Amino acid sequence: MDDFENSPLVRTDFSDDAAWLSLVRAAAAESPDGFQAYLRIVDDRRFKDCSAADLIDRGEGWDQAAVLFVADAHALRDPEQAILCVDLIDQPGRSFRCIPSELWGVDNNLSLANMAFDEFATAVDRGGVHRGFG
Repeated sequence: MDDFENSPLVRTDFSDDAAWLSLVRAAAAESPDGFQAYLRIVDDRRFKDCSAADLIDRGEGWDQAAVLFVADAHALRDPEQAILCVDLIDQPGRSFRCIPSELWGVDNNLSLANMAFDEFATAVDRGGVHRGFG
């Protein structure tokens, strides 16, 4: 898949390079069933401390994506590395968090329009984190 067509994973926190690299590895890892998220890794200090709304406003070529994944301070400090998933289509700015091992499902299904953002956003635990459908 062309990298430009892949869902962007944008780094907005630059306090811990090791945590960032760990998060990227976990998010891009293949599932036990052979699925993976197709990500465009964006590691650019221009996005330091940007909010999801700031990132949406900037566009930066991801305005054609269905979802924007954000590696913010919460994701990099959270032991589970719960990544912020931001809707770019139906309700731009609506968000939930997802553990890296389930990111492939969000990416694949939203990119192919197999599922709607709302289906993932409502399938979260009490902490607002999507952990899969099983």
